[in-house]
Amino acid sequence: MPLAFSTLGCHGAPLDDVLKLALSNKATGLELRAAPEEFTHTGLSAAERRELRDRIEDAGLEILAVSSYVKLCAVEEQPLEAHLELAADLGARGVRVFPGDETDTADSPSAGEFRALDRIATAPKEARILLETHDSHSAGRKMAALLSLIDSNVAGHNVRVIWDSAHTWSHGETPAESFALLQPWLEFVQIKQSDSTQNYRPVAIEDGDFPIQDLLRALEGTDYPLSLEWETKWHPHLPPLEETLPAVAHWLTPR
Repeated sequence: MPLAFSTLGCHGAPLDDVLKLALSNKATGLELRAAPEEFTHTGLSAAERRELRDRIEDAGLEILAVSSYVKLCAVEEQPLEAHLELAADLGARGVRVFPGDETDTADSPSAGEFRALDRIATAPKEARILLETHDSHSAGRKMAALLSLIDSNVAGHNVRVIWDSAHTWSHGETPAESFALLQPWLEFVQIKQSDSTQNYRPVAIEDGDFPIQDLLRALEGTDYPLSLEWETKWHPHLPPLEETLPAVAHWLTPR
């Protein structure tokens, strides 16, 4: 399967370093973290966007997502449109967003989910929104319910899902169960290592117990990209991406 990685794992690194890291590890794609301190952000000029896109394409890499921190269900105004424009200018598959539902209720649809429907309905039809299994909708079953709600209420939308496989696993689902739930909307799969005995704390590749072989079996016969989301920005105890990417190649070898 195609291997990619998120620039969250090398936060603050210049584009030259990211391209070198990708090419030396035979990666085929990138998730570009969008933030003011990164080389990807909504303040880039038209010329800067063209240069960034050209350099990534010239390296033979695909941009799987512009990784925003937009929360579709949030009460506050969200800068979705600016990120959608950035993704279009860079030729990315779409914009990564979070659900971020603050509604403390088991009722569905929630007030936050109705806000998500409104934001999706007003987005350009050609824009691709990539919802990650995260925060309020980390479980595949809850994300699938939200996506079904979107399908039923927003005509002509272009919403897909980024499956953070560690998040769904931490909510009691096997990879096969989550894949069955999310496959109708699946764009690509994020992978990472974590330890269920430490409350699913992110750990080095060799130190966790995420069922990677079960995930590979669930995805057998498909070609969804696998993207390593190595969260050194938030978990500085993790080994650097330079050490982790070579270990991932072995980790992904079917057994």
